[in-house]
Amino acid sequence: MHKIPVTVITGFLGAGKTTLIRHLLQNNGGRRIAVVVNEFGEVGIDGDLLKNCLVCDEDENPADSIIELANGCLCCTVQEEFLPTMEQLLQRRDKIDCMLIETSGLALPKPLVQAFRWPEIRNGATVDGVVTVVDCHALAHGQLVGDLGALEAQRRADDSLEHETPIEELFEDQLACADLVLLTKTDLVDEAGLNKVIGWLKEELRPGVKIVPCRDGEISPDLLLGFNAAVEDDLDSRPSHHDFEEDHDHDDDINSVGIVIDRSFDAVNLTQRLQELVKNTEIYRVKGFVHVAGKPMRMVIQGVGSRFDSFFDRPWRSDETRQTKLVFIGRSLRSETIEAALN
Repeated sequence: MHKIPVTVITGFLGAGKTTLIRHLLQNNGGRRIAVVVNEFGEVGIDGDLLKNCLVCDEDENPADSIIELANGCLCCTVQEEFLPTMEQLLQRRDKIDCMLIETSGLALPKPLVQAFRWPEIRNGATVDGVVTVVDCHALAHGQLVGDLGALEAQRRADDSLEHETPIEELFEDQLACADLVLLTKTDLVDEAGLNKVIGWLKEELRPGVKIVPCRDGEISPDLLLGFNAAVEDDLDSRPSHHDFEEDHDHDDDINSVGIVIDRSFDAVNLTQRLQELVKNTEIYRVKGFVHVAGKPMRMVIQGVGSRFDSFFDRPWRSDETRQTKLVFIGRSLRSETIEAALN
């Protein structure tokens, strides 16, 4: 039987990975796509979003084609989490045309790709390509990775990069492993800022890796699928800061807090509270579902920095509890502090 081509979607927090996959599933061109979502946090937000837009045959259960790994960073739990998941999916390989793996914002891509060399996986699947999603607006404004000019000068001056933070090393590793870079939120920057980001990225990427602007995840599946790169056999050309380490450590101060509140909110008031909370707390990312007072539909809210977006995705089902579920990703976060701010 043929090997299942697997596309790994990587990128930093809030770059737009889930939006990209949602659009791909809604415009799948008849492809039968399985999705593995590596949710960072205890409240499964991304997996639930994706289940609502998966296109399946009438006799198929959407839950069978989307698997959510909620026990931390995928590259840290490859053997415990990923291997049994892949073995489960490979048993259904005659019903799967291709597969997407969305890593968490803190996962290194290379250890995940290396798992495709294992005998249990190698004969049934291959990494077709690695797509790295990059937030152009964040980079242009020095968010998460610092000032671009200063960062570029620092990297030019110091080849060892031993003093970089884990987040910066992670971002470099994601770029080094990429077959394609999708540059999102380009509509939020001016031409000078866009050219600055593209120029910097070109210096970081391997020769031949293209940078493609992408707005709201709207991009042709033909561009994302079909690289035929067999990445697991090409890892030597994709250097990583962790190539010579048996294990790797993330920034231990970065954590995820899941909040579940059994009451409704006013949408405008909640957004204002969240924006105020972000100002006073080291929060990088907010996402979740909101029970909005007087509304029959569930609201999805997503925030990066002080920028928040929201939309109503579907009506509340009669068999589910109307709750507000939010995930916060940041540095040294405490659930009691966040709950107090929201209440």
